[in-house]
Amino acid sequence: MKYSIYIICTLMALFSSCKDKTTASEVAHDHNEEEMIVELSEAQYKTAAIALDKVAMKNLSASVQASGMLDIPPQNLVSVSALMGGFIKSTDLLQGMKVRKGQVIASIQNPDFIQIQQDFLDNQSKLKFAEQEYKRQEELAKENVAAQKTMQQSLAEYQSLKATHSGLLEKLSILGITPASLEQGNIRSTVNIVAPISGYVTTVNVNIGKFVNPQDVICEIVDPEHMHVELTVFEKDLSKIKIGQKIRFVLVNESNKERTAKVYLINHKISEDRTVRIHAHMDKEDASLIPFMYLKAYIETGAQALTALPDEAIVSSGGKYYIFKDAKGHAEPAGGDIKHHEEAYSFQAIEVGKGISQNGYTEVSLPEGFDLQNTEIVTKGAYALLSKMNNSEEEEHGH
Repeated sequence: MKYSIYIICTLMALFSSCKDKTTASEVAHDHNEEEMIVELSEAQYKTAAIALDKVAMKNLSASVQASGMLDIPPQNLVSVSALMGGFIKSTDLLQGMKVRKGQVIASIQNPDFIQIQQDFLDNQSKLKFAEQEYKRQEELAKENVAAQKTMQQSLAEYQSLKATHSGLLEKLSILGITPASLEQGNIRSTVNIVAPISGYVTTVNVNIGKFVNPQDVICEIVDPEHMHVELTVFEKDLSKIKIGQKIRFVLVNESNKERTAKVYLINHKISEDRTVRIHAHMDKEDASLIPFMYLKAYIETGAQALTALPDEAIVSSGGKYYIFKDAKGHAEPAGGDIKHHEEAYSFQAIEVGKGISQNGYTEVSLPEGFDLQNTEIVTKGAYALLSKMNNSEEEEHGH
């Protein structure tokens, strides 16, 4: 009998313990649910300017994420060199300086320039005499007065001097010296280097007194007009990209300003890292932009109906995204005395996934079982609710 009583008492104790644990678990669960509830008084509700609406289906474009930079055509980036070596005599080049096509950007000096000019003048005199001699021998040969051999020798001399003249004339053109100035006796040892395009100086590699060879780059000039977007897309996404698709991009230093472009060219070569280059033209050029700035872009590949909310309805906290639903918190106070119940509105924070953003709306991935038809979401004032929720948690942890 005593043994039976002992067994019954033991069973009752175990049952009581399990019931207590279940109750504790339920209480903990209720506490977690309460942590996600934000209650507002009538005054707080008006101050926060809360607005409610249901989750809508919006036609948002699916997109491919890409990275890249602003680039310029090869003809808009020029490396300026001295086609003939010499010492830099003068220059006022500075990085960032704006120059126009034909503007003198440096002067270079070399005694060899004098020799080229002298050789040209000497050759020019000989060429005139050789031409006259050839014509004279040609007339004599017609009358059989002189031998054909003499006429052929004068022709060879004339053609040789003419070839030399053409070569010297090209050298003068490289130096920027005109034959007309030489005929007036203006022989000089210094020549000017001019800007081949209009643009901005990006690199300066010389100083006064430095000797530069023909292969040395004096400076680089970039023309920012007709700037384009160069993107890198992974091979797996290449089948989704088509010419003419819209691109939305933001510069790394302008994360809050979105710009647009269109796919213009798709490279037909896959690089070693399994990526493909995409060339795009901006819809609106901006002279304030600087080439080679990094950017992040989204290539729109097609529209589809997605569950979406206004951007300001989605808030972030602790690396997670939340929306607030109306918890139907217009509860009647105990005893019916509203004076002793200040909280009149109740909202529950719901964790969601964030997707495509476009035209002020963002795709949201809602939890399973979410009632789209009957649930209203806070579309304005979500940040005020988030602040109150975070402050409430801090106070609870403080206590």
